[in-house]
Amino acid sequence: MKPKILSVRDQIADVLRSDIISGELAPNTKLNEIQLAERFGVSRGPIRDVILKLTKEGLLISKNNVGASVNNPLPAALQKLSIDMRKKIEEFAAKEIIGLIPKEQLAEMDKLIAIMQEHFEKQEYTELTKADIAFHQYFVELAGGEDLLNLWYPIVIRMRMNYQRIKTSDKLVEEHRDIVDAFKNGDLKQAVAAIRKNIK
Repeated sequence: MKPKILSVRDQIADVLRSDIISGELAPNTKLNEIQLAERFGVSRGPIRDVILKLTKEGLLISKNNVGASVNNPLPAALQKLSIDMRKKIEEFAAKEIIGLIPKEQLAEMDKLIAIMQEHFEKQEYTELTKADIAFHQYFVELAGGEDLLNLWYPIVIRMRMNYQRIKTSDKLVEEHRDIVDAFKNGDLKQAVAAIRKNIK
């Protein structure tokens, strides 16, 4: 898996996304375009583009004449709905690719799990969250390309706002290994069970 070369806008979006996921940028925090432009050493144009991107992902709320602020985590009922929708998408992805995944792509998933393990051991929870997302994103995109990814991604990102489970679960990495083992075995029932166990 070649590392993607990120544009300046994508790099800024990644940093702000991390700040929001970790809770460093708390809900309702207003974002100041001038301060962000100074922080990242860019003009306000790229900052506006990033704010638009993160608004589409559901992490920010933008209002005319008010500016952008950090969104609130989903209320419990919508969080449950998001979990159900995410499970359905990932189960669909598993059905599409089970028994068809080349060894090279299974090896890439193993590498992503190794990265997760490393972040977990170092207690780098925000990076662990991002590695967790990258793992699921990998097989969702493998199954349905950008169309499926565009359905899945906003749901997952919004679910991850100030996500606490990752700090307390020592089973998280193991659950991802179970998913890959099911893919390696070509066992759809096992894959669906592992996905359902992991998504909470």
